[in-house]
Amino acid sequence: MSEAVDAKIASLPDWRGALLTRIRQLIRDAVPDVVEDVKWRKPTNPLGVPTWSHTGIICTGETYKDKVKLTFPKGSLLQDKHRLFNASFTGVRRAVDLMEGDDLDERALQDLFQEAATMNSAVARAR
Repeated sequence: MSEAVDAKIASLPDWRGALLTRIRQLIRDAVPDVVEDVKWRKPTNPLGVPTWSHTGIICTGETYKDKVKLTFPKGSLLQDKHRLFNASFTGVRRAVDLMEGDDLDERALQDLFQEAATMNSAVARAR
């Protein structure tokens, strides 16, 4: 576990922190050897953005006032068979915006995390 991700979650004592905690567990269950970190620290976001990787970034967990955004940097290359992507349809990135009270399709999210990790591994092997 990353202490930096712990700190980010602890800074969110509302529904966003609870949701990010649940997302974190889903990712870790789906991809047991996932590496978590925070990236993109800046003065307006000193705790950065939680990031989960497996031979490349699987997704990031950005938090806003009204949502938690799971951004998949190579999302357009994923099948997304459960049609979870609902944001960021420009370029290669795709995202899942989760609002307060949204029902999580946990199995579908885990499928997406696994698909992203598998794709990252395949790309790394091809190099």
